[in-house]
Amino acid sequence: MIEFKQVTKNYYSLTALRDVSLSIPRGEVLGLLGPNGAGKTTLIKLIAGIINPTRGEVVPADGRTTWPSVGYKPERLLFPGHLAVGQYLELVAGLCNIGRAQMDTVVLESLARVNLLPAANKQIKTLSKGMRQRLGLAQALIGDPELLLLDEPSSGLDPEGQEEIQSYIEELRGAGKTILMSTHQLPEVTRVCTYLVILKDGEVLYRNPMAEALTLQPHVAIQVDRPLDAARPLLAQIHPDIAVEGNEVVLRNESIAMRRQILSVLINQGYDIVRVEQRRMTLAELYAEAVQ
Repeated sequence: MIEFKQVTKNYYSLTALRDVSLSIPRGEVLGLLGPNGAGKTTLIKLIAGIINPTRGEVVPADGRTTWPSVGYKPERLLFPGHLAVGQYLELVAGLCNIGRAQMDTVVLESLARVNLLPAANKQIKTLSKGMRQRLGLAQALIGDPELLLLDEPSSGLDPEGQEEIQSYIEELRGAGKTILMSTHQLPEVTRVCTYLVILKDGEVLYRNPMAEALTLQPHVAIQVDRPLDAARPLLAQIHPDIAVEGNEVVLRNESIAMRRQILSVLINQGYDIVRVEQRRMTLAELYAEAVQ
């Protein structure tokens, strides 16, 4: 849907993005991860047209010549607190060139999709943080855009509020929307995202479909009955892909094929084997490995 072609964005002496080439596939929920200052919000603002690249291009993909319609929910939500929720969304609808005849229907549909209909006549300044996040999502839905840009959609919400936002995102994907969301919530990414991009220092460190990301790098964990401090030097000599973590031996890459040998070593050292597990890399492990 959108393609970045060697995009660099500088803010005076600060380089927020550096030679980023990236495609945002149609119909996906793309999770954008990275530490603070990685360039996530800059990337989103480039797509929204709020800023322009210093070098490179951000262009429509899939053979399109026109920009897709975009709905944007920024991380920091600034609303006119004196307006009622419905009044504010009418203002947004007017900015989206929605005529008066359709405006009431569009606003009510947007409120209904995020479960804010009961708050339509409440002043924005009286809303809780969770309701303000939902209002930000309702704002992004005005005009039924093809592409949704959600910057930290669950920021500051309690578990119940996070669950609500995740359910909305799943419903939107089911309705055929393409969604790009920046977040620090790894469980949220695992649940709702279908594609993963990790940024650090303005560069793309990792990109892959989520299903592929979570099946990469299998490893074997051998758990024993007590800490492995005494056996650590011997295990380190056997293979560099063997790691000792407390009372677990973790075998990665080529060392996985050596599990029988490692089991024999542990038994000969007097350890009792409690459990042997074949595991997949978690998103937290994948993220930590990428950003380190």
